[in-house]
Amino acid sequence: MVIAPDKFKGSLSAAEVADAVAAGLSAAGAAVGLRTIPIADGGDGTVDAAVSAGFQRATVTVRGPLGEPVEAAYAVSNHTAVVELAEASGLRRLPPGVFDSLHSSTYGTGEVIRAALDAGARTLILGVGGSASTDGGTGMLAALGARFLDSAGDELEGCGAALTELASVDLSGLDERIAQTEVILATDVDNPLLGTFGAAAVYGPQKGAAPDDVLTLETGLGRLVDVLTKQLGEHAVAAAAQPGAGAAGGVGYGAVVGLGATVRPGIELMLELLGVEQAMRGASLVVTGEGSLDEQSLRGKAPVGVARLAALHGVPVVAVCGRLRLTRDQLRQAGIREAFALAEIEPDPARSMADARRLLGEIAPRLLEAVGLG
Repeated sequence: MVIAPDKFKGSLSAAEVADAVAAGLSAAGAAVGLRTIPIADGGDGTVDAAVSAGFQRATVTVRGPLGEPVEAAYAVSNHTAVVELAEASGLRRLPPGVFDSLHSSTYGTGEVIRAALDAGARTLILGVGGSASTDGGTGMLAALGARFLDSAGDELEGCGAALTELASVDLSGLDERIAQTEVILATDVDNPLLGTFGAAAVYGPQKGAAPDDVLTLETGLGRLVDVLTKQLGEHAVAAAAQPGAGAAGGVGYGAVVGLGATVRPGIELMLELLGVEQAMRGASLVVTGEGSLDEQSLRGKAPVGVARLAALHGVPVVAVCGRLRLTRDQLRQAGIREAFALAEIEPDPARSMADARRLLGEIAPRLLEAVGLG
């Protein structure tokens, strides 16, 4: 059996979920081998998932979203590095209860990328989820040598609010190693950069942006596209409309235009990197899951990606989760035979999160029964 869950956010890491399910299945008398493969879709936990697959963890001190020093991790194996934006520039790096959507920056993510290049990376996987900023990736690019200037030729602060004053961009100072590096953007969202479904409108409020702030951020991102179009041509316009350009406050756009990145679904890329398909061959059951199985899960989140891959090999899939917000028909259409929620045993969310490991162990026998293995 292959146990390939994502994290239960705020409760257990993906590795802890996988271990708890494995322990429960063993205690329930599972008569086959168990293989745990913690997964991620490009957001929080991506570096941890890579490390569980054999990558080496490295750390570097960089700027956090508001400029404070933070210790950020990335993963490296041979000449491939996995960089998780949330490590340096994520919401979790902000002080509790503090949001600053106008002035948060991705500068630290650029510093992590530079460290990965120093470590010899020539393929760079950039997982973008949980971002605290909406700077269009300008902070990240500034850390790698780009310059964003106002009409007086002064360098702007790398944040969303500053983009309203943008007059020109100088990419000539970008780290020359970028040109020899394959950069792959791993994201589970398909939003464009601008408009009703863009980075500012959709994700700005999640980062504390008030309506006026959203307008400022949208104006700044639009200004970034206008300036880059004058300097780079229509490629800059096309990149803004590309699915995923709005990921992580527009980091998707900055990565495509500035780093020459290609965009791939995060879960598809991570399943490939972690060797999940090979593990599924000959398996009798796949167990996946995440903290909340809901409508958002259907838009390319980890459990659905796992289920689609398992379907190619005819392996049944069951899921575990903290709470379940999908109907049986939705689950079946996603390729998941059954889903079991901790809330069925412990309806109090706080208690369920605190005691998730034990509850997963209690659910394990039901996983076997669901596919006739109990």
